[in-house]
Amino acid sequence: MPIPEFSIQNLAQIVHELGTDDSQDSLNPVPPATRHATEQLVHRMESLLFPFEHPWEEAVEASRTAARIELLGRIIWDLTHQIHRIQPHECDGEPCGGLSQAFALAREFSLALPDVQRLLYQDADAAYQGDPAARSRSEVLSTYPGLYAIMVYRLAHVLFTLDVPLLPRLMTEIAHSQTGIDIHPGAHIGSGFFIDHGTGVVIGETAEVGDQVTLYQGVTLGAMNFPRDVQGQIIRGQKRHPTIGNRVVIYSGATILGGNTVIGAGSVIGGGVWLTGSVPENSRVINQPQVDVKAVAKGSSARTAQAPHKKRGSFSDGNHS
Repeated sequence: MPIPEFSIQNLAQIVHELGTDDSQDSLNPVPPATRHATEQLVHRMESLLFPFEHPWEEAVEASRTAARIELLGRIIWDLTHQIHRIQPHECDGEPCGGLSQAFALAREFSLALPDVQRLLYQDADAAYQGDPAARSRSEVLSTYPGLYAIMVYRLAHVLFTLDVPLLPRLMTEIAHSQTGIDIHPGAHIGSGFFIDHGTGVVIGETAEVGDQVTLYQGVTLGAMNFPRDVQGQIIRGQKRHPTIGNRVVIYSGATILGGNTVIGAGSVIGGGVWLTGSVPENSRVINQPQVDVKAVAKGSSARTAQAPHKKRGSFSDGNHS
């Protein structure tokens, strides 16, 4: 006999028959989502996406497939609970969607998980291909902080696009505190994204990153300034962060600022570069320091040879190595 569809209305009916008392609800407001609960939720999502590298220890079912079905159900309910806790604090006096809307959002999120997993496998492959120290894709999925930060970002980005308040930011801030990598859930990042080492990487809300992009530690994709209205209030919703084309490599310590800044496809941005303007495709942007080499010959004084000096952010056309 098939099991009938179970809904929030079914739950409400059962609770109604059990008897309810709403008289004390206003005296005990529900607090918003907690960091600990969100960390648990992220951990369970990681186990669902990568069951070999991050097995779920709480599973009751013996078979892997049944255990993942059990885990997915747990995630949907945990996410419903978290969204439902957040909603009353974000309504600003407007009617809230309640448990039914929270459940609908959690269900919509779950439908996006296969696409998220597909992107993450491409990210892991990019890390394996780009790092000679990596022994396997499984090693990348198990140990690389950059991949973990990207995973949390991609999950949070789905919630961000569904207009779930607060929770996406809480998720990426947890990843930030654990890895040193700060990716706003509103950023748009293409496939095959690789962050090597990662500490100090910052990617702003309106940044756009193409496919097959590699970032090293300390890279900032930030805002150059914050436009304000006549009252001096920050104007929100404007593009403030740069656009990075496909197959771009940005080395450690580079800073790229501004919503109108576009880095052309196939470009290489050297370490320590400061950029506030666009560069064409297949450019090589370098920050070459002055180097003093001192040698003391027998019976002579020290001599100094100076390497050619180029200004910060200078670039040349052509993808030179």
